[in-house]
Amino acid sequence: MRYAETKPPVLTLTAGPVDAYPEVLRALGTTVLYDYDPAFQAFFEDVARKAQAVLGTDTPPLILQGEPVLGLEAAAASLIAKDDVVLNLASGVYGKGFGYWAARYAKELREIEVPYNEAIDPESVRSFLAENPDVKVVSVCHHDTPSGTINDINAIGGIVADAGALLIVDAVSSFGGIDVSPADCKAAIFVTGPNKCLGCPPSLSLVAVSDAGWEKIEANPDAPFASMLSLKDWRHAWKKTEAFPFTPSVAEINGLNAALDLYLAEGDRAVWARHALTAAVCRAGITGMGLEIWAAREEIASPTTTSVKMPEGIDAAPVLAETRARYGVSLSAGRAETLGKLVRVGHMGPTAQPAYALVAAAALGGALKALGADVDVGAGLAAAQAYWDQAIG
Repeated sequence: MRYAETKPPVLTLTAGPVDAYPEVLRALGTTVLYDYDPAFQAFFEDVARKAQAVLGTDTPPLILQGEPVLGLEAAAASLIAKDDVVLNLASGVYGKGFGYWAARYAKELREIEVPYNEAIDPESVRSFLAENPDVKVVSVCHHDTPSGTINDINAIGGIVADAGALLIVDAVSSFGGIDVSPADCKAAIFVTGPNKCLGCPPSLSLVAVSDAGWEKIEANPDAPFASMLSLKDWRHAWKKTEAFPFTPSVAEINGLNAALDLYLAEGDRAVWARHALTAAVCRAGITGMGLEIWAAREEIASPTTTSVKMPEGIDAAPVLAETRARYGVSLSAGRAETLGKLVRVGHMGPTAQPAYALVAAAALGGALKALGADVDVGAGLAAAQAYWDQAIG
């Protein structure tokens, strides 16, 4: 039996959008209140307070009404002034992409760029800032999803703070699955969303802004207002006594509330451990069958996405088509420079379970074998199972 492209896959194990938790889906179907009903205003403030607890911030994060690309572009537009020099750290497609927004608003964009299977060396940032004291803003992608690699943003954040610059962090596909927070990385603006590791559909951005970040935004005459890109408009909207800049996505707030409740109930360390174990089981299976992980080193491989290098002579597109048609499993392609070179398995939210890692390894290995690759699927699955068994005792 093969699965038709016109039908939904049996399992979506992609790097995003990810499947949503059942509790979130049920919450999306609950009553949609009028946004100025006192019950909704109080509810919105309560959800914002939960998000504050999850992010570990001093004040509630902004809840912007669009998936995190909105939050990232708004961060660039709001924090970067026309006379600013910006250093963008590019270790992958998404990190490189933020530079295009930064260049739109800055006087000058400078970059440190490394191969897209590598991570930024924090010491290179220290040296660059010492030689370029005019840099006012630094931007970095924590988890560059098209490569499945992680940057050490805590080390980078400390260096940026010591240099007197402000840091913008893209933590869209890492927060909620990895031990990372706005405070620990000293971010002026920290952008994430509930549509990855928190297990919601793509719809909202969560944006944490530090006191220094707000001071810079308020002093920036070009920071947008009365705009979809405005952070200023939403600064106090979490309070039940304040007006919304425009109609919030009421149903999506219901879903976010359910996701935050799940996260708080499970506990952050348990959530992080679940994501890490799933990724480790998957990588044991992938390497056990004779394939290579895209990341240059294990220590920079993400706990929320495993990127698998394609064997010589095999393009990723037919492999993805085969995993879906043969096994009903949807996996992710690369993006831009990594397109065709790798296949990505997402471990986020509800799919951050070791059992799904076994399914992903089986589907990927089986598809590659069907396309003529020299892989030992049985050995890979045995290695994955052995790793899982050892981890649980």
